[in-house]
Amino acid sequence: MCRRYGKELETIQHIIAPCEQLASTEYVKRHDGLAKIIHQILAEAAELIEDNSPYYKYTPANVLENESSKLYWNRSILTDKTIPFNRPDITSMYKKTKKTFLIDKAVPNTHILAKTITDKQSKYQELTNEICAMWKQKAVQVIPIVISST
Repeated sequence: MCRRYGKELETIQHIIAPCEQLASTEYVKRHDGLAKIIHQILAEAAELIEDNSPYYKYTPANVLENESSKLYWNRSILTDKTIPFNRPDITSMYKKTKKTFLIDKAVPNTHILAKTITDKQSKYQELTNEICAMWKQKAVQVIPIVISST
């Protein structure tokens, strides 16, 4: 049995994904580590940061903005109506093209990769409609980044 949780068998699959004791700490660190790399690459590409520190030392700012782009890190998007899923991991808005990308990451077990991708896309559909209307965007796209934990 799992030494941390004690309710399920301690298998590799259990340790890398469904262990409830690891979910609040270790899985969040793994998820945020991936998110920081993506955030840093987007910020550098949009010329929102000049610091070229190694990815493991990078700390994302909640909001980065210049005349052409805006980048949110793990921030709720306020809408006119209540939306249950309004906090993607990264929101990247390009002002000149009027395009916004909602980036949400996951690191699930291999056997649920396809379901995770579908869930990420459908959960933010209502938010994409609201952003199009509120921010007057031409397009809002959900980009699920799903990488197997194995």
